[in-house]
Amino acid sequence: MNRAVIVGGGVSGLSAAYDLARTGVSYTLIEKRPRLGGVIDTHCIEGCVVEAGPDSFISQKPEALTLIKELGLEGEVIGSNDHSRVTYILRHGRLVRLPEGVMMIVPTRVWPMAKSPLLGWGTKARMAFELLQKPKQMPDRSVAEFVIDHFGQETLDYLAEPLLAGVYGGDPKQMSIASVLPRFAEMEAKHGSLGRAVMKAPAAPPSSGTLFRTLKNGLGSLTTKLAEKVTARQANAECIERKADGFRIRVDGEWIESEHAILACPAWAAAELTRLIDPKLSGLLAQIPYTSSLTVALGYRASEFDGQRAGHGFLVPQKERRRMAACTFVDTKFAHRAPEDRVLLRCFFGGAGDDAVLSESDESLVNMAREELRRILGLTAGPVFTSISRWPRSMAQYTVGHAARWKEIQERAARIPGLHLAGNGYTGIGIPDCIRMGRQAAAKVTS
Repeated sequence: MNRAVIVGGGVSGLSAAYDLARTGVSYTLIEKRPRLGGVIDTHCIEGCVVEAGPDSFISQKPEALTLIKELGLEGEVIGSNDHSRVTYILRHGRLVRLPEGVMMIVPTRVWPMAKSPLLGWGTKARMAFELLQKPKQMPDRSVAEFVIDHFGQETLDYLAEPLLAGVYGGDPKQMSIASVLPRFAEMEAKHGSLGRAVMKAPAAPPSSGTLFRTLKNGLGSLTTKLAEKVTARQANAECIERKADGFRIRVDGEWIESEHAILACPAWAAAELTRLIDPKLSGLLAQIPYTSSLTVALGYRASEFDGQRAGHGFLVPQKERRRMAACTFVDTKFAHRAPEDRVLLRCFFGGAGDDAVLSESDESLVNMAREELRRILGLTAGPVFTSISRWPRSMAQYTVGHAARWKEIQERAARIPGLHLAGNGYTGIGIPDCIRMGRQAAAKVTS
């Protein structure tokens, strides 16, 4: 009998398998897709490094860098080109530079915000009066309610919504402030004014690197290295039943017995697997919604690129959006992404309210991206290559009440000895968060 069965071969499941393999614990890693790595997927096309999924991780959370060092990939780590970091937001059909010093929704510098045409004078006055807000304890509420309370509707429309859509692919009217932006919720409780809290905060120590980091040859280097260290079986986990000494998992019609089960898959998949062992737990897991997304990468000859250059990229607020939510100038954001004679763009579609875009044909998606780029950048040149990646039900949404729901999920799971949950549906959607949960699950198996 296996000590553990791991369901899901994304970075959470791979991290768990890696730790179990290092300690000599018997395990079976199940992944239904022919490729390990989950949403991390890197391609090299005509000399360009194209990320099909996430392109970086936050260095402030140490779990990704720690694992990268253990795998001997530390020399491959690169940071974003912060010297050229400029982001634009589409407003009334034209690109407006995001003012310097904006911390998600909070202006930390007066003059750049005062000069910016991104927000009107009424909103800027609202930001000034926000400094008078007093501390208050509030129940969990939506990001939209929170932002409007502090800075007004225009700040929600042209700062919070596009910035959060680019990270979560979610709807601020549904997203939980306590789970998505907990730091700001804490500031409100302690200081009242977010602006005053930011100004009172001690100066950050000199940074030892950039906020966003990746690997020179793409994040696929991480999952490829992990895959080399573990063994996996391509199969479909269908259901889980409890036994006196653990579990039995039906995999493509065959039963596998195990002392522990690590469900390193999306919450909706974990809900299906746990239906027989705890219907209440299954129902709670099913309440965590997911949105879908896709990326369209387009490579151009630099000599033919006739569109506006837009720093590291631009965001399209819902109020201005047709279908495209954002676009990254990949070769500007990171070094080693494209030869000097190429320009590499990555366009983002999907998210809350537009899962249907995934059903569009490749030809339709390329035409859609090109039309949006023509409208926004004036780009008429044809790409020398395109690459499309679809990610159905891949982006977990932390809706209002998520923290309470997660607490109840943990309590239910704790009543089932040997059952462990990992992945982006619970305590963080980023790569470091997923690695942390996978390794924590493995540690419980070996403890």
